[in-house]
Amino acid sequence: MGLSPSSLLDEHGSNYIRGCAEAELKEFSPHYRTQYSVVFFSQIQDELEQPKEKIKQLLKQRGPPEAGEVLYEEQVLHFEATRKWEERYVVVRGNYCLECHNSFETFVKGVPPRHKLLPTGGTVLTTEEKYMAMVDKCFPVSETNNVNEKFAPPIIGMPGQFPVYLRLPYRRDYYFCFRQDARQAEFLSILSDCIRHQNQDFLKKKTVEVQAFLKAIHLYRQEKGSYDSWKMLIGSDVRVLANLVMEELLPSLEKDMLPHLKARKTERKRVWFATVEAAYFLVQECLFKGMSALKEECRKAAHQQEVLIRSDMDQILNSRTYLEGKLRASVLEPAEKFCSEGVQPYLASVLEELMGPISSGFQEARLLSDSQMDQLCQDFQEGGVTNELKQALAKLSRPNLLSCYQRINSLHDQLHDLQERFGFSNISSLVHSTQIDLQQLVENAAYTFHLLLYKDIEDNPGNACSAMEKSRHRVLKQYDYDSSTVRKRIFHEALVGITLPHIKKTLAPTYKTELQGLKQLVCADYSNFVHVHNIYEGILLQILNKEVIKVLEEAARLKKHNLFTDTRDLLSQSSCSSLFSTPFIPSNPARMLGFHGQLQTQPETPTFIQTHPETQPEAEPQPPSLLSQRGPPGWGAR
Repeated sequence: MGLSPSSLLDEHGSNYIRGCAEAELKEFSPHYRTQYSVVFFSQIQDELEQPKEKIKQLLKQRGPPEAGEVLYEEQVLHFEATRKWEERYVVVRGNYCLECHNSFETFVKGVPPRHKLLPTGGTVLTTEEKYMAMVDKCFPVSETNNVNEKFAPPIIGMPGQFPVYLRLPYRRDYYFCFRQDARQAEFLSILSDCIRHQNQDFLKKKTVEVQAFLKAIHLYRQEKGSYDSWKMLIGSDVRVLANLVMEELLPSLEKDMLPHLKARKTERKRVWFATVEAAYFLVQECLFKGMSALKEECRKAAHQQEVLIRSDMDQILNSRTYLEGKLRASVLEPAEKFCSEGVQPYLASVLEELMGPISSGFQEARLLSDSQMDQLCQDFQEGGVTNELKQALAKLSRPNLLSCYQRINSLHDQLHDLQERFGFSNISSLVHSTQIDLQQLVENAAYTFHLLLYKDIEDNPGNACSAMEKSRHRVLKQYDYDSSTVRKRIFHEALVGITLPHIKKTLAPTYKTELQGLKQLVCADYSNFVHVHNIYEGILLQILNKEVIKVLEEAARLKKHNLFTDTRDLLSQSSCSSLFSTPFIPSNPARMLGFHGQLQTQPETPTFIQTHPETQPEAEPQPPSLLSQRGPPGWGAR
C-alpha cells in the first residue's frame, strides 16, 4: 500500500535508525559466523555417516503447494489508500502471500496485483471493540492517559456486516468486509493459514543458513540476558533481526518524537504509527543488504573450510568429545539435580494441559475428514473417475479447519500459568506450529484417499461403492496412527521448548564464566567447528530429554487421548495396500541435534514400541471424546 508520507522521520532520524540497524547487525554477525561453521560441519558429518532410519508415517505425504498455485480467489471488499471501500479480487497462492488485484479480468490477463501482503505476525479480529483495544495497547501508554479524548475511527460507511481487521506489528493495518458470514469464514480460514505459514515456514527450513541463523539468534539474545521463547521470532531472518532492532528502537523514538506531537489523539496515533512503519521498512532495507553480504561471506568461508573438515573429521570429533567430557564432569550432577527438583515434578501436569486442546483439534479434524469422505462416497456410488469426482477430491484436500484450529487455540487459556512457573509466554508459536502440523495431516489423509480410491476403482470397476468405503476405512486407521505419532512429537518438542530456557537461565550464573574459560581447550585449528555453548546446551538437552521421554511413555502406556504405544495397534487391523505398505522402522540415532545445533551423543529417542504381541488390543482403538468447549476503525490515513 506504500509508505505514508505523514511520518516524523527526517534525514537525521533516518540516519539514526540506519545506524541502530547496522550496529545490531555488527554485534550479531560473530554469532552467525560461528554457528554457520558449526552447522556446516554437522552437515558434512551427516553426509559421511550412515543415514539414520526415521519413524515412518502411514499416510502418503503430500508435498507443499507450488509457490504459484492458487489456493483461494474471491471478490472482496477492501479499504483502500483512497479511504474508500473498493471491490478487489483477492488471490492467495501457494507461497501464502495475499494479492489484491483490481478485478478478476486483470488477474486473468496477468496484470501485476495492486499490492501484495505478507501478514507475518498478524492478528485477525472481527469486532471493532477488540481491534480498538489492541490498537490502544500498541500506542505508548503515556499518550493514552487522557480518557476523555475518544479515538474516533477514521473509516466510515462499512458496506457489510462481517468485517475482518488485520493488525500487523510495526506496519499499518488492513481492513476487509463481507456481506455473508460464510464468505467471511472462508477468508478468515485462508488468512489465518497465511499468517501461520509466513510466521513459521522460513524458520523450519533445514538449510545451513536458516539453522545457523536460529542458533545464532538464540545465543545472541542469551548473551543479552534473554532466555525466553521470543514471540517475535517469526518470518525471514531479516524480519526477525528487524523485530529485534525495533524492540530496542521504539523507546528512543517515543522519547524523541512524541513530545513534538501536539495534535488531537487521533492525529497523534496516525502520525506515530506511520513513523513506526517508516522506521521498520528502513531497518529492513538496511538489514537486507547487510545479511546478504554476511551470508555470502560465510558461504565462501565454508567452501574454504570443507577440505579441512573432510580430512580432519576424526580429529575434530575427538576434540569435541574431549571438551564434552570436561563439561559433563562439571555440569552433569548439578544440572540433573535442578532438573529433577525444578522441572520433572511439573512435566506430567504440563503434558496433560497440552494433550487436551491439541488432541481435541486433531480429533475434530478426523471427524471432519471422515464426514467429507463419507459424503463423497455417497455422491459417487456409480463409480468411474469423472471430472466431478476430481473436483470433489480437490475440495476434500483443503477443508475449512477453523473450528479445529480454535480448539488448539484454547492452549492460550490452558497454559497461562507457564509464565509464572517457567517464564514461558510464547504460546502463539506453539499454537501455530501445531495447527500447521494438523493441516499437513489432513492434506495427507485427503491425498492418500485420492490415490487409494483411484487404485481401488481400477481394481474393482464393478463395485465402486465398496472400493470407496474400503479406501475410507484404511485412511481413517492410518490417520489415527499418524495423529498419535505427530502429537507425540509435538508434545515432546513443546515440553522441551517450555522448560529448557528455564533450565539455561537458572544455571547461567553458575556456568557463564566457566564456559568462557573452557574455550581454550579447543584446538585453534578446529575452533570454528567445536563451540562450547552448543556442547553445554546439548548436555542440558540430554538430561531434560530423559525426563520428557518418561512422561510421554507413561501417557502412551495409559493411551491418554488415544496415544498408541505400538505400530501394531493399527497395522494388525489394517490391510494396507501395497501402495502404502512401507514397514515402520523405529529410529535409534546415536546422535541428536542439540537445541542450538551442536551434534551431541544422545539417549535413544522415544519410539514407544513394545515387543510383546500379546499386549495388543483386538479392537480398533476408539477416538477420545471431544473436549467441551459498525464502520471499522483505523490509525493511518489511507
